Amino acid sequence: MKMFVAPLALAMGILSLNAWAQETTTEPVGTLNQEQCYLKGISEQLNCGSVRVPENYDAPEARSLAIHYVILPAVSENKKPDPLVILAGGPGQAATELAAMIDRMFRDVRQQRDIVLIDQRGTGRSDPLACEMSYVEELVKTDDEIDLAELSQQCLETHAGRDLTQYHTVNAIRDFEAVREALGYEQVNLYGGSYGSRAGLVYMREAPDAVRSAVLDAMAPVQVVVGPFGRHGAASFEQMLSDCAAEEGCRNAFPNLAETYQSLMANLSESPVPLTVRDPLTNQPTDILITAGRFSSVMRVGLYHPTTRQMLPFVIQRTSEGDYTPLTGLLGTTMTQSELYMGLTLSVLCSEDLARATPELLAEDGANDFIGSRTGDAFVDMCSVWPQAERPADWFEPVESDIPTLILSGELDPVTPPAWGEMAAETLSNSRHLVAPKGAHTIVGHTCANKLAAQFIKELDVNALDASCLENQRAQPFILNSNGKGL
Repeated sequence: MKMFVAPLALAMGILSLNAWAQETTTEPVGTLNQEQCYLKGISEQLNCGSVRVPENYDAPEARSLAIHYVILPAVSENKKPDPLVILAGGPGQAATELAAMIDRMFRDVRQQRDIVLIDQRGTGRSDPLACEMSYVEELVKTDDEIDLAELSQQCLETHAGRDLTQYHTVNAIRDFEAVREALGYEQVNLYGGSYGSRAGLVYMREAPDAVRSAVLDAMAPVQVVVGPFGRHGAASFEQMLSDCAAEEGCRNAFPNLAETYQSLMANLSESPVPLTVRDPLTNQPTDILITAGRFSSVMRVGLYHPTTRQMLPFVIQRTSEGDYTPLTGLLGTTMTQSELYMGLTLSVLCSEDLARATPELLAEDGANDFIGSRTGDAFVDMCSVWPQAERPADWFEPVESDIPTLILSGELDPVTPPAWGEMAAETLSNSRHLVAPKGAHTIVGHTCANKLAAQFIKELDVNALDASCLENQRAQPFILNSNGKGL
């Protein structure tokens, strides 16, 4: 699960979102609808449904929303009564659109427990806040030509008549609670990845009696400002450079990698390169202008996972030599990521985070030679036209809880550093923080952390977990040539 990818990717013209048709209904708040359904990547029949909630909880008789959910039923007939509820990342990912991946990662949990996927308001089928972006047109613009405020305004106009200030994390938790109560679960276990870890903390604060346990992966505490990711991305990139230099094969193949990257960025800033590539979804030829912004965006996204991370030195070197094939291949993987619902992303972050981003914080974040201030600048521009509301100060105070909590971090994470996990653990008295030295972002997807999470949810004993499998994980070798081989 990736966090906060879409806004910067959009800024560099490499991600598009499609508008969904909006449905109106006269069903009253609290109505529960259920049906059988199938989801992509899962062959069995599942339980799906929706629960109606107010758009504005202070005006319950006004507009309502249908909060969509899917239940992956427990395999065992003697299942436990407390399911695992998935809190998706982003903000802006739809949990039900991650069903196949969740089913694979938490197969052990599903032996005894239902897994409940709830589309956060503004995502998936929960009254989505998606936007029609000028995808093809944006791809051939230079970095300076892209008007993010205008794109944000176009997105805003798509959703006239909706109170976008009501699409925030606390209301999302109220919605999840409405679903829990409608389905008759007394307590739930939480898995929150990336932004979902923040949603998990808010859930623990707002409805503590409903939470049996929490697994919070790639922690984003409520007290930090997310969105400007320059310094975290730069730190992760510097670690990648250091790891390459420490590996003989990588060091010999790419002896001046840092200088090569800086020279390449300077050249692309001066002279962007036009290319024609195949769209990974339609296979149709697509014109694209490789700019410094687009290139650095692909590098940053590549750091999210160990597999793509190990490709970056080769991609940098080959691009600098005029061979764009490796870059376009990596770009293709970026373009096929799960989409984020941009309207929800902005509704959450503009009021909850960017409103707290001081000029000093933004300046400090931009003081790096990897991506500079591009992520922070992108959010500032998009939020400049997006509706905002002042949030209570206590929303951003450290969450205190004694609920059993497993905190997970990846040492190589370019977005949510392990220090944030330590920060959250300070006020979670019944928690344990595990760090995967070779892990990147949301480590349940590429380490043994999913096994540890399953054991924890079963036993609720953080101290009984043997985390040596995280320490013993071997680093993947860097890719050194076009055959995909590393040494």
